[in-house]
Amino acid sequence: MIKFYLTILMTAIGYHCFAQYTDSTTRYISYASTGSINKADNSTAYLLNNAVKLGIKKKSVNFNFNNTWAYGKQNSNITNNDFSSSLDFNLYKGIPHSFFWGLANYNTSYSLKITNQLLAGGGIAYSVLDRPKAYLNFSDGILYDYSDLKLEDGSQDKYSSSRNSFRLMYKFLIGSFIELSGSNFLQNSLSDQHDFIIRTNNKASFKMSKWLSLTTQLDFNKMNRTKKENLLLSYGLSFERYF
Repeated sequence: MIKFYLTILMTAIGYHCFAQYTDSTTRYISYASTGSINKADNSTAYLLNNAVKLGIKKKSVNFNFNNTWAYGKQNSNITNNDFSSSLDFNLYKGIPHSFFWGLANYNTSYSLKITNQLLAGGGIAYSVLDRPKAYLNFSDGILYDYSDLKLEDGSQDKYSSSRNSFRLMYKFLIGSFIELSGSNFLQNSLSDQHDFIIRTNNKASFKMSKWLSLTTQLDFNKMNRTKKENLLLSYGLSFERYF
């Protein structure tokens, strides 16, 4: 039997809208959708990623509201139904290349066996590089975690914990055509060394024209308490427009 493999790159659309209302206030909205469909013989798998971001930026503070949803199936079985919503702010107060941050984040994930999770806290961030074509930022802080999880044996685990949250964020422009960017988190429980969360999002974009880019995105997530992880690789086209 001759097997064939068909991959369809689903639309990946990112619209970025900026409107300058005053000299000190900028409002921001973006939407992105990426995904893939894989088919071989009688087996079909697909994945769809959606992301919406709203933001308000001033000279001394900015606010961001982020929402992401990943949904996937393999044949008739659900592999992903993962939703995350977060509200964060950055406060810039007199320390060069540094800012204070606060975060409230809600998660639910079929693939990671998270029924409900609420993370809230704050910390400080420092930019090692802070130039238009080179940005590298480290941040650290404390988050309060209240979670309702499903463990390997099928039992429910409701608990609370304090976590150290470390983040590495970067964005590099190579010439006028290539952009590398990413946001990566390691969140360790302060009371249990075996309880940690890893969340990573890394992208490479190749600009084909002023408004069109070819994008590859790799997401990896691990919830060590439930012994679950996922790896999502998607390809697509990114469209962007500024107002």
